[in-house]
Amino acid sequence: MRHIPVMLCECIEGLDIKPGGTYVDGCVGLGGHAREIVRRLDTGSLIAIDRDAEAIKRASESLSEYSGKITFIHGNFADISGILDSCETDLVDGMLFDLGVSSMQLDTGERGFSYNSEAVLDMRMDKREALTAFDAVNNWPEEKLRKTFFEFGEERYAVLIARAIVRKRIAAPINTTFDLNEVISSAMPAASRREKQHPSKRCYQALRLAVNDELGSLGKMLDSAPDRLKTGGRLCVISYHSLEDRLCKRVFTARAKGCICPKDLPVCACGISPSLEIITRKAIIPTEAEVERNPRARSGKLRIAQRI
Repeated sequence: MRHIPVMLCECIEGLDIKPGGTYVDGCVGLGGHAREIVRRLDTGSLIAIDRDAEAIKRASESLSEYSGKITFIHGNFADISGILDSCETDLVDGMLFDLGVSSMQLDTGERGFSYNSEAVLDMRMDKREALTAFDAVNNWPEEKLRKTFFEFGEERYAVLIARAIVRKRIAAPINTTFDLNEVISSAMPAASRREKQHPSKRCYQALRLAVNDELGSLGKMLDSAPDRLKTGGRLCVISYHSLEDRLCKRVFTARAKGCICPKDLPVCACGISPSLEIITRKAIIPTEAEVERNPRARSGKLRIAQRI
């Protein structure tokens, strides 16, 4: 399995790594970013987190030569403060969060993340969680499915697809990825099925986001992570969905502004000071050469902020 970390050079430069610093890789995956971080440390250390137990296992194996400098945590970055507390770490010098589904999850067909492999509908990043894509597809009300496909997948045929799913599951459960592909495809106009993009792509993205509460986790992380950075510490976030990028931009902007008083108030009454300086006024995107080398990087957007 070939793993190519997204915008690796940009992330490493953005973190501004100090050899004696303490860093967090909140979505370690197969360890591509983590390897380059830890290579730059001498007395420093890295806390590597992932929701996926298989990712933790594989990353710990591939990075075994650096085991003395890395602490691996099977957990959700939404609980970043609790994780740092458990590691007896107060403040860190930098954090990197590479959001979304990993190459390993996509390429392991039986996990149910890919519409290209037949598997039971699952899509859980953390198998300890109860909710699966099967549960959502077979039990959620039609309106909830429609809203999920439209809001998280920007699927313009969300109404038709949700209706077709409900109609199909009355006769028999929709068990596998290929079963779901067939329902989605049958609900869409013929012209849309001839588009370059796979007909199921947007719905799978939407289901994955919903099943794993990815936006909720991101919001919780963004709410607490800046406060666990040392002064001058960097927060780097790579997102792959417009909703994720929008949320990240909104939080960075609010933290950089500080005061939340009405504009017509002559004197600040809230007492909230700016806590972040935005390093990337505009999100960094992959170069054309990187996208050619790694098509999965295409939609990535990197935003960086620094604690003040």
